[in-house]
Amino acid sequence: MTNDFGMTRYKGKLLVALFSFVILVSCARMGSPDGGWYDDTPPSVIGSTPDDQGVNVKDRKVTINFNEYIKLEDAQNKVIVSPPQIEQAEIKAAGRKIIVDLKDSLKENTTYTIDFSDAISDNNEGNPMGNYTFSFSTGDHIDTLEVSGYCLNAQNLEPIKGILVGLYDNFEDSLFHQQPMMRVSRTNGSGYFTIKGVAPGTYRCFALQDADGDFIFGQKSEMIAFNHDSITPSWRPDVRQDTIWRDSLHIANILQVGYTHFLPDDVTLLCFQEPQTDRYLVKTERKATDRLGLFFTYGNDTLPRLRGLNFDDTNAFILEASQKNDTLTYWLADTTLVNQDTLQIELTYLTTDTLGRLVEHIDSLVEFVSKTPYAKRQKEKQKAYEEWKKEQDKKKKHDEPYDSVMPIEYLSVKWSVQGQIAPNQRCFFEVAEPLVQCDTSAFHLVSVVDSVETPIDFMLRQVAVRRYELTADFQQEMNYVITVDSAAMHSIYGIPTKKMEQKFKVRHEDEYAYLAVEVSGVGKTDSVIVQLLDGQDKVLRQSLTDASGVAEFIYLKPSRYYLRAFIDRNGNGEWDTGVYDQDLQPEPVYYHREPVECKAKWDATRQWNLTATPLYKQKPLAITKQKPDKKKQLRNRNIERARSLGKEYVGH
Repeated sequence: MTNDFGMTRYKGKLLVALFSFVILVSCARMGSPDGGWYDDTPPSVIGSTPDDQGVNVKDRKVTINFNEYIKLEDAQNKVIVSPPQIEQAEIKAAGRKIIVDLKDSLKENTTYTIDFSDAISDNNEGNPMGNYTFSFSTGDHIDTLEVSGYCLNAQNLEPIKGILVGLYDNFEDSLFHQQPMMRVSRTNGSGYFTIKGVAPGTYRCFALQDADGDFIFGQKSEMIAFNHDSITPSWRPDVRQDTIWRDSLHIANILQVGYTHFLPDDVTLLCFQEPQTDRYLVKTERKATDRLGLFFTYGNDTLPRLRGLNFDDTNAFILEASQKNDTLTYWLADTTLVNQDTLQIELTYLTTDTLGRLVEHIDSLVEFVSKTPYAKRQKEKQKAYEEWKKEQDKKKKHDEPYDSVMPIEYLSVKWSVQGQIAPNQRCFFEVAEPLVQCDTSAFHLVSVVDSVETPIDFMLRQVAVRRYELTADFQQEMNYVITVDSAAMHSIYGIPTKKMEQKFKVRHEDEYAYLAVEVSGVGKTDSVIVQLLDGQDKVLRQSLTDASGVAEFIYLKPSRYYLRAFIDRNGNGEWDTGVYDQDLQPEPVYYHREPVECKAKWDATRQWNLTATPLYKQKPLAITKQKPDKKKQLRNRNIERARSLGKEYVGH
């Protein structure tokens, strides 16, 4: 009897030990501290209240149960309830479940969808569940149709992540300003959206970067998209191929899988911000003692009027305006005003009133105060002089070379040409302050061949307040020297330029490439501008197509380039955005799918049908900044682990 009892205890201990061993092995396999497999299995739903796709639901609380502990990431932005909830739903994770508490009253005979996108993942490895949507109906049936597509930035075809996309079944344009969209979704990292739970009918599709959470277009700062194409959701049975990979190089199997294909699935919305035409004075400043700054939200051809209150404003200013007249710099033309610590001005300018109209506004007293008072500046100058004098006296005492006159300040000049330049490169220089004198006879341009200098004719013209262009008949493979005598230029404050010498060489055309882009796929009368881009999607050059639809780029540095084009509807040479209330879409933009390799001495030609490829497939991934959402890389890590062991990973 005793022996039987002892044997039983022994067997019990053995079972406990064996069970503990199994758990240890399992944990080692999942956690991988010893080089085992990583857990790449996402969580799954095991039940819910109410049932998923349940009907006649009256309760506003939804509980979804999972097979493991989960976490919910950024629910406020990733999870979206449709129809849209004006009072935001409370959504939280608790252990192995998610609880959704809807605050708005439920609508009768309506299908509700709770789209979690990729917000759900397991608590340990963070494996995302994927695009998961829970649905129920307050009526006796579930609406199951879907509408899918893409949201792209109209200016550069960048996918837009996280923007709202919604439907209206009423085609009145004013609804976008007045009523929330009926059903909504949110785009993922590829700009892709799927609006689910759609009832049969005809709709229009809109996108909205909702700034104030009311699901309507109420602010110009909100990015939007609209079109007039009507959408009639439908479906059909279809088959797709699912590729099962054994690893990143080998295919294990290709399966033919049947599925329900919802249409349309390629709605493309081009998103834009309306021009911020409301005009306000943002700020005034006197950052430097010699100039005043006015900054507006938007420019206007009618410039402000400045009336001096404690000084004579006659010929007091030299205006330097930005291209759009939204930033205005008023250089003080008289050193007396520069030395005056406070300038009081009556400022008259155009601003937008509460009705959106431009009206004249007067600020009766605007004070421009110097950051460094005149007395302090004088002390600093005196201190600098005394330190210099002390240093010269010290040198003189020790019989060292010294200066009898304090070095004068020279005007700064920046040249656009130096080293080697392209044959078509223009020659500019820019001075730090407006000039009162520019003596062209003090400029000398020579070509240099075997140390022999030959004078070259040139022209010098002012192209902006502080910018000048020097033009000449520059020849390829020729060395040039620009010499400027001292004091050739004086600023309005009497500061001269020192003697300058600028050397440069014009490269031979064989060091460059030529590119011709033959554009098609648009109207013959369309004005098309083709832009040459670098690997960062930055515009390097642009060219207007000629009558035959060809855009030319000459003297290109050998490199890899990308192409973008837009229809310049108003002929201003710039891309222009849209305006919803004027039913004005942004100017159409297109990308060439492949990069263009340009090599020295090569003439390249590209035929480009702008509309042959859907817009959402046009932009090369290499220059797309908004990359697709990254999934957890556990499977890839397992594949690499298998390779290190000389095995093939087939999942577990």
